[in-house]
Amino acid sequence: MTEPRAEYGTRLKRWRERIADLDRRHLLLSNARLVAAAVIAIVLWLAFGRAAVSPWWIVIAALGFGALAVVHARALQRIERGQRAAALYERALERLSGRWQGTGRAGDRFLGDHPYARDLDIYGHASLFELLNTARTEAGEETLAGWLGTGAAIDDVLARQAAVDELRPKLDFREDLAVLAAEGDVSRTGALARWSASSPVGFSAMVPAMLAMCAAITVALALLAYYDIVPPTLAIGWLFVEYAVARIWRRKLQVVIERVGRPVDDLALVAELLSRIEREPTVAPRLVALNAALSTDGLVASRAIAKLTQLVSLRESSTHNLLFAPFTAALLVPDQLTIAIDRWHAAHGHGVEGWLRVVGELEAFSAMATYAYEHPADPFPVLEPHGPVFDADALGHPLIREDLAVRNDVKLGDAGPRVIVLSGSNMSGKSTMLRAVGVNVVLALAGAPVRATRLRMSPLVVGATLRITDSLEEGQSRFYAEILRIRAIVDRARGSVPLLLLLDEILHGTNSHDRRIGAEAIVRALVDAGAIGFITTHDLA
Repeated sequence: MTEPRAEYGTRLKRWRERIADLDRRHLLLSNARLVAAAVIAIVLWLAFGRAAVSPWWIVIAALGFGALAVVHARALQRIERGQRAAALYERALERLSGRWQGTGRAGDRFLGDHPYARDLDIYGHASLFELLNTARTEAGEETLAGWLGTGAAIDDVLARQAAVDELRPKLDFREDLAVLAAEGDVSRTGALARWSASSPVGFSAMVPAMLAMCAAITVALALLAYYDIVPPTLAIGWLFVEYAVARIWRRKLQVVIERVGRPVDDLALVAELLSRIEREPTVAPRLVALNAALSTDGLVASRAIAKLTQLVSLRESSTHNLLFAPFTAALLVPDQLTIAIDRWHAAHGHGVEGWLRVVGELEAFSAMATYAYEHPADPFPVLEPHGPVFDADALGHPLIREDLAVRNDVKLGDAGPRVIVLSGSNMSGKSTMLRAVGVNVVLALAGAPVRATRLRMSPLVVGATLRITDSLEEGQSRFYAEILRIRAIVDRARGSVPLLLLLDEILHGTNSHDRRIGAEAIVRALVDAGAIGFITTHDLA
C-alpha cells in the first residue's frame, strides 16, 4: 500500500490539473454562449427590421444556446466536484502534518453534559471528533459522535473493526462519498428523518381522479374554443369553476408542501450517497447487513429517493417556470404532483429513517477507515471479556503530532497495579498521560485503531476530573464542582462495566491533610467497586 502522504499528494496534484483543464473549458463555453446569444440578438434585430431572415436561424441559434447552457452547467458541476476533491486531500495532508485543528467541523453541539467529553477533548475545537470527522450528513456526524461518546459491547466493536479494516484501503470509495454533489457543508438529514416519520396527509382515490377530470375538461374546452365550436368565454369561465373545485383540497395540499419543503433540500446528496453505497461490494458482515437494509418492498433506497427528488423537482418547475406555470396551473399539474409526493410518503416514508441510518453508519465507518489508513502503524486493540485490564505498549496521544508525542508503556489490572499515582512538576505531562489513556479507550470502544504498538483491554467506562471549572451562573466553586463530578464518577463505578478513573489533582481546593484523607477514601471506594486508573498529585505526603 502506498504511503498515505505520497498517495494524497499524487491525488491532489491530479485533481488540481483536472480543475485547471476544466477552467479552460469553462471559459470556452462561456464565450460560446456569448456568441450564441449575440447571433440570436442579431437574427431578431434583422427580423424586426423586416429583413429576409429565415426563422430557422432563430431556432438553430436558440437550440445551440440551450445545448451550450446544459454543457456549461455540467462543466460547472465537474469544477465543483474537483474543488471538493482537492479540498478533501488538502485537509488530509493537513491532518498528516498536524495542522488540522480548526479546519473541520468540531461537533460542539455534542458536548452537552457528557461526563468526560470536555476532559478528553472528544468534541469541540481540536478534538478527536474534529480529527476523525469526514461526514457530509447530519446522520453521519451523529453516528460518529454517538460511537465516540458511548463505548460499545465487544461483539459490536469487533464488527466495527472488521468494517473499518475492509474500508481502510478503499480510497476511491471514500473519495466518491466526499465529492458527491451537494450545496453547503453538511446535509441536514434530521429534517428529512422527522418528515418521513410523520403521518402523511392522505388523499382518497377520488381526489386525483376528480382533478384529472377537471384537467381533461379544460383541455377539451380549450380545443373546442380554438376551433370556434364553443365561445372562448365558456373555456375561461370553466377555469373559475376548476379553481373552485381544486380549492376544496387546497389546505391539505398546502400542508404537504409546507412539510416537505425543508427536508427535500438535501435529497440530492442523500440519493447519490445511497446509490454509491449500493454499488460498493462488501465482505464484512456489518457492511453486508447495511447494504441489505437499502431495499424496502423490492425498491432500492436510491431509486426511491430519486423518485421523490424527481416529483419535488417537477412540482417546483411547474410553479416557478414563468413560461409553463400558467399552463400547468390550468391543468392542475402542481396539485397532482403534490398528491404523488404524499403517496410516496405513505408508501416509503417508513423506510427513510433506516436508509439514513445506513448512510450515517457508512460515513462513520468511512471516517474511522480514513484515520486507520493515515496511521498504518496503529493497531486494533485486543478486547478481553474479563477485566478490568488495560495493558499497552508505547501508548501515545492521538491528538498530538506523532513526532512530538511521548509514548509510555501502561499496565493496569491483571498482574499490574489497580491504580497508578503520577507526580511531577507543572507541564511535566501528567494530564496528557491521563488523556492519552482515556482517548485511546474511546477509540478502542468505538471500533477504531489506537495510538500504541499494542493494546489489550477489557470494556471500561471513563470517569475523569481533568477539566473542572467553577460556574458563576450556577453558583458553584471549582471545589464544589469537583465534588459533584466525583459523586457522578462513584455512581458510574457501581455499574456493570468496570470504571477507568482519571483523577487529576484530586481535591486540590483544600488543605493537604484533608485532601489526603478525602482522596484516599474516594480512591478506596472506587477500587473496591472494581475501578482501575490513574491519579495525579503534587502532594505525595
